[in-house]
Amino acid sequence: MSEDDALQNLATRLGRCMQAREMTLAAAESCTGGLLAKVITDVAGSSAWFEGGVVSYSNAFKHDLLGVSEATLKEHGAVSGETVLEMCDGIFARTRADVAVSISGIAGPGGGSEDKPVGLVWMSWGRRDKCTQAFSFHFEGDRDAVRRQAVEKALRSVYDLLRCEAFVGGD
Repeated sequence: MSEDDALQNLATRLGRCMQAREMTLAAAESCTGGLLAKVITDVAGSSAWFEGGVVSYSNAFKHDLLGVSEATLKEHGAVSGETVLEMCDGIFARTRADVAVSISGIAGPGGGSEDKPVGLVWMSWGRRDKCTQAFSFHFEGDRDAVRRQAVEKALRSVYDLLRCEAFVGGD
């Protein structure tokens, strides 16, 4: 199975779970550049469970559209647990989604530092009004590989959050 097919399969399974739960999802993406929304909207009928997403690449957009505080961005940077938590909260504040996911990272090939290397991705996800934790991951490979791994992790994380295997069968 190709990487695209694997992502599509996971998005389809997540969609079945979301529909079984009568829930909707919305996303805030930075380093993935809309790839999560693309993978989801490639699933026929995804409009029944996917509210939409915001690609908030710049700090100004993160602030203006998602309400990420300028203080957070200045103190912690766009690639931080604090920022993805505020992005996730911003999705809940601006949509009716039952579940939100946010992603910010350094896909490369440049832009990394010793503290924040290329491949570092921060994510947060949760149910309505409950984005209380942020998680960091380090993905290997080129820009495309980092983005695809981040999207897969985001889909799996929401799938696991909802314990979807009880509704649509496990992996």
